[in-house]
Amino acid sequence: MPTTDTALPGRDDTMAVSATHYILQNNTVPPFADHLETCVFGTGCFWGTEKGFWRLPGVKATSVGYCNGITKNPTYQEVCSGRTGHNEVVQVVWDPSEITFGDILRQFWQSHDPTQGMGQGNDRGTQYRSGIYPTSTTQQEIAGKTKIAYQEALSGTGKTITTEIVDANSALFYYAEDYHQQYLAKPGANQYCSAQPLSISLPAVEGVKFLLPETYWEKHAPTPHCVLRQSNEQISLSSL
Repeated sequence: MPTTDTALPGRDDTMAVSATHYILQNNTVPPFADHLETCVFGTGCFWGTEKGFWRLPGVKATSVGYCNGITKNPTYQEVCSGRTGHNEVVQVVWDPSEITFGDILRQFWQSHDPTQGMGQGNDRGTQYRSGIYPTSTTQQEIAGKTKIAYQEALSGTGKTITTEIVDANSALFYYAEDYHQQYLAKPGANQYCSAQPLSISLPAVEGVKFLLPETYWEKHAPTPHCVLRQSNEQISLSSL
């Protein structure tokens, strides 16, 4: 990882992105409605990560970007150089009356292998690490509880979770280039995802609320390369 002395300097100009989600048609840039919640996640290449999240019932918007690094307003090429310290991430915006943070975290843990360190599948580098970047101390606490629970679920596999969970609001989120936003849904997109879900469920966690029924996960739980075989449309609970 670079230091403040070795990281690229970046720039003051912010990335210009569309304010409308390509699939959900909702607002993707702040300010968001007061009743909505946000959190940022990294599970490897952000293309597949984003599609997995926008398909969740109750999610109102998603955006890909860069987080928890040093360089100001980095570009994709700079992040891929390993000289910014950033992770490829997805900002998720949801309505807590329709889906809980616990549900969002279940998608997170089950959609990749959180034990692979600086990489995911064929993608290797600091920008492909597993991470949770909370926007409140409550989110930080709940994320930590689910990390412990998922590590217990991995007992016997010989795997140790390497996911970073930072202090609330300590990591800036920078939007990625517009062509990366909702990339897998756009015409001509390279249908690529290297996520390696372990097909191990997040168990119930004391003090953590879940709204999505088990029938949802029986039908829609992440599996290797599943986002490439799925519709771009958001999942409706009425379809269960």
